[in-house]
Amino acid sequence: MNKKVMEEIDKVNRERDWDQFHTGENLAKSIAIEAGELLELFQWGNEAKSLEALKEELADVLSYCYMLAEKYGFDVDEIVLDKYKKNEAKYPVSKAKGNSKKYNEFDE
Repeated sequence: MNKKVMEEIDKVNRERDWDQFHTGENLAKSIAIEAGELLELFQWGNEAKSLEALKEELADVLSYCYMLAEKYGFDVDEIVLDKYKKNEAKYPVSKAKGNSKKYNEFDE
């Protein structure tokens, strides 16, 4: 995780006494809410209505994800890399290449 980014998030939250509201549940809810706002930018089309709005909504989602990871002491880079290792095993190239099926839908 980018230390500078997390320091800025922590500073803003500390100065405003917002950490008291950042329970795991509230942070998870906030991720879902902001993800909905991100998705809304693509409503009725294949491209975002505004690249500036896309950047802002993506930043909101990422910020809450960083805060949730920090709350539980997770290293963001580590958990993403661990998940991709699992995905490589679940989605072998021989079955998954060019295919959008879920791993349990592959023909045996």
